[in-house]
Amino acid sequence: MLPAQLKAEQFRSYPPLAQSLAVDNIALFRRLPASFVPFLLKEVISYDWKFPAERLELTQQLAYLKDLPAAQSDQEMAAFARLRLSSQLENFDWVNAPGQYLEQLSAHLWATHQMDGFRAASESYVHKFNASLPPETLPLRRMGIVVVGEGVAETKYRLFRKVRRQGVYFSQVNPQNGLQTLLEAVQARAVAHPIPFAHWYIDGGNPELVGAALTCVSYPGLASARRAINAKMKKAYESAMPVEAFRTMLAQMGPDDLGMHATGNAAVLDHFEVTLLTEGSGTQVFSTTFVQWAAREALRRAKPLTLVARFAPRERERPMNELLVASSQKPSPDPEGALIDADMGAWYTWLNLQRLPGADQSSFLVWFEGHNQAVITGPSLPHGTVDATPIDLQGLLRKIS
Repeated sequence: MLPAQLKAEQFRSYPPLAQSLAVDNIALFRRLPASFVPFLLKEVISYDWKFPAERLELTQQLAYLKDLPAAQSDQEMAAFARLRLSSQLENFDWVNAPGQYLEQLSAHLWATHQMDGFRAASESYVHKFNASLPPETLPLRRMGIVVVGEGVAETKYRLFRKVRRQGVYFSQVNPQNGLQTLLEAVQARAVAHPIPFAHWYIDGGNPELVGAALTCVSYPGLASARRAINAKMKKAYESAMPVEAFRTMLAQMGPDDLGMHATGNAAVLDHFEVTLLTEGSGTQVFSTTFVQWAAREALRRAKPLTLVARFAPRERERPMNELLVASSQKPSPDPEGALIDADMGAWYTWLNLQRLPGADQSSFLVWFEGHNQAVITGPSLPHGTVDATPIDLQGLLRKIS
């Protein structure tokens, strides 16, 4: 089917908000190339479960395409229209399964040596769209906080060797009530700026009690969902399920499949948590991987103003089959190995924070939990310096607030 043949009733299987958005933009879809429309529909079909920042970006993109003069639209879409599609792709139900269609499209483009042209066209389109957006004004500076090393008594590992180049390394931090101090500070930010999904707390262990103003995601909190996914993964491994079928099985999972039945904003969070477990590699069995991926996805998708990511001891590394079986058994934690994972996770979190609007004004703090080492970065702080002055966590927060 060609986009020009689209009819409103073909979107009946979409969730309510997504269906309304698709029907409202059907005239736009009808005049775009068949190789481009499924990319939009992949985002539209999940509109009901998107964060506010994602919804805004999608509606901005649709408005940008609508407002393009006909000649300019034809010029921007020319490279996509020139792509040669197989009859299998042309006959695929890309309206109701855009995600699966795009997987097949990617394989086809590689096989027919069209991927380079497609990538160049996509980069050009994204660049022009981003250039059309108005500057974003934030209500306050973004702040990222990472806590590492729970359960580690001492270590000879040189922590923060990457992120300390971007700010100030403190070697005499008073750790007393450190975690409580950090969480109280971010809760105060969240209460002062009560924006949905703008303030996050992600924990790889048992999370501290926090107020409703913070969006809380934890590895233990998804234990039942992880067990359900691990059981499906183990069964797939044992049956030698093809990789493509395995990916499709995971992509089609929703909260209802894992016993999650929330509504409203909680349903949006449920869908996010499911994607963490179905799209991440190792998030089902390693708490450090879960926290790193959750922080990355929260920053990328929700674009929060505040993020706290706390790493906890993960399972010892073993073959995947053993880990999947052991998911229902008593865990065998590896605090020292988790500390090294978390140190790299802190660096990746800082990098992801720099990709967001307002990055030049953002601040960041990483602390070795229960110990005297920390690093802070911010627009007014020097790079690659060491400060041996005694200070507590409250003092560090004052420097980056």
